[in-house]
Amino acid sequence: MEQGSGEKPYLRPGIARLALLFGTIYFVQGLSEPTTGLIAQPDQSLLRSWGEDPRQIVSFVAVLELPWCFKPLFGLLSDFIPLAGSRRRSYLALTSMAAIIGFGGLYLLPLPHGSQNHLLIWLLPATIAVVFADVVIDALMIETGQPHGITGQLQSVQWAAVYAGTILTGILGGLLSEHHLQKLGFLICAGLMAGSLVLSVFVVSERRQTTPHESWTDARTALRQALGAKGVFAVGSLLFVWHFNPFSPAVLYFHMTGPAGFSEQFFGQTVSLNAIGSLAACIAYGFYCRRVPPRRLVHLSIAAGVAGTWVYWFLTGEAAAVAISLVAGFSYMTANMVLVDLAARACPLAAAGTLFAIFMATCNVSTALTTWLGGHLYHEATVRYDAGTAFALVVGLGGLFTATSCLMVRFLPDHVLTIPAGAGRDY
Repeated sequence: MEQGSGEKPYLRPGIARLALLFGTIYFVQGLSEPTTGLIAQPDQSLLRSWGEDPRQIVSFVAVLELPWCFKPLFGLLSDFIPLAGSRRRSYLALTSMAAIIGFGGLYLLPLPHGSQNHLLIWLLPATIAVVFADVVIDALMIETGQPHGITGQLQSVQWAAVYAGTILTGILGGLLSEHHLQKLGFLICAGLMAGSLVLSVFVVSERRQTTPHESWTDARTALRQALGAKGVFAVGSLLFVWHFNPFSPAVLYFHMTGPAGFSEQFFGQTVSLNAIGSLAACIAYGFYCRRVPPRRLVHLSIAAGVAGTWVYWFLTGEAAAVAISLVAGFSYMTANMVLVDLAARACPLAAAGTLFAIFMATCNVSTALTTWLGGHLYHEATVRYDAGTAFALVVGLGGLFTATSCLMVRFLPDHVLTIPAGAGRDY
């Protein structure tokens, strides 16, 4: 990596156009995703008004989250089976249309009291479409950015767009829920996905796949070689261990709105503050990602992950919660940016969608396991000791578990820890 390249602009014109495209699509997907986006809170509010209890609402959301477990399958389809001569553009257009149909159906059709199954039937295909589109745009980002050494810059813009959407989601989602405007939320999401369709058709460019069989063979070979490589296993192991942190948002929510005595409204404000810190980290990463040696960045990600967890030991009041939320958001996202950039650089271009989806699924599985583990640890420690001790214990263990990921760094391959000198200069 060349540190003294003398690059002044954050993004050159060609890169800026790509960043705008990817950032816009990520912003649209972040707002439209049914489990965490604009309609997540309105949907739960609607279910509550129909008499659903918390267990039923959680089960409903859990079913909607299932498509995220199938990201590798969507990557396989996009990598191995070109659609109308395209591995990316056609799938983006198709998934956008599917999401428009799902959200549009909910807006146009009546939703009488107790229509839980009706709501799920329309939301599930929309969720699948959004998840599939997320896999495709990730693959397109890697194919475009990796040869020019700009995956870090593109990732910073993408994730900044996601967290900008998160801030907006909290504000609009609350308004829609309070005024029972769920239908308006569905219409907004349909409109957003219509914008994604326009971008897919008229802005996304891709070399036409004139020989699908050769494309399949190349991708299959690259994927088999990548999965068998020691370095890729090391990257996956690092991602799994780093995310194996029992201090989850669920534990934080239970503690802050329960024993700590914070209101639901204040907790929501801390979520927005966390997103603001994360947004700042995304922007900052775009400036320094190619100026700091990648190996140092990996160590930084581990230190930032530990700091973003242990800072919650100082959660004593509202003022502390405000500062902690900003610091934790910045620390966590700094670490996350390094790790997703590392994963992007480890993917072979011929099977970028599949392998990157496998990496992200690895993170999701690790997070899911430790969310369950952290909840049980917090509950058992509260019964045995007290809530304050239980919270401190889970926070402490979370930081320690993250710190163990430093053992994986020595096994990382050189090619993912090196950015070619001058990469992206002439782009």
